[in-house]
Amino acid sequence: MIIKSAEFVCSNTQISKLPDPTLPEYAFIGRSNVGKSSLINMLTGIKGLAKTSQTPGKTQLINHFVINNNWFLVDLPGYGFARVSKTLAEKWEKFIRQYLSKRENLQCVMVLVDSRLEPQKLDLQFIDSLGEMGLPFVIVFTKSDKQSKGKTAQNVQLFKNELLKTWEEIPQIFVTSSEDKSGREELLEFINGVNQSFRLEDIQKD
Repeated sequence: MIIKSAEFVCSNTQISKLPDPTLPEYAFIGRSNVGKSSLINMLTGIKGLAKTSQTPGKTQLINHFVINNNWFLVDLPGYGFARVSKTLAEKWEKFIRQYLSKRENLQCVMVLVDSRLEPQKLDLQFIDSLGEMGLPFVIVFTKSDKQSKGKTAQNVQLFKNELLKTWEEIPQIFVTSSEDKSGREELLEFINGVNQSFRLEDIQKD
């Protein structure tokens, strides 16, 4: 897939004000220091599309971008180390869950995981919650350039081993780096493949 255009559409916390669900949609989410904004900028080829910050938890809204005028990329608030109050964290969790469960054109959740870390409880819990909601998802390992390929492969395998304790099958996995752009083509081709089978009529029937 060649990215010809990527434009910001809107930011909000109200499901009722999201863009019309007429295009296939992909939600990106992960721990609040996983490098989500950098990955989005790398995928789209636009450096400042998603705002990056040294402060974890900067994304506090559901941010919609339209790519090539034919699919939505959604930047969701991170979970984990955000320095916010318990009340605010619970509010974020509620509207994220509402979005995930009610957005009828959501094709896949991209769960971002830091490849430098051994399996983290928060990531595993979030993945389990997606399973409970019956949502399709893939796992996108980030920051692979920060260590050797061997170490990345080791951590990916450890994550797979943890998943196999509760999951019968492992979801599709991508290993990426925002610095050297590895994994970019594979992830975009995956999205392109899903887009090919998107039918608006199927959503309207539900």
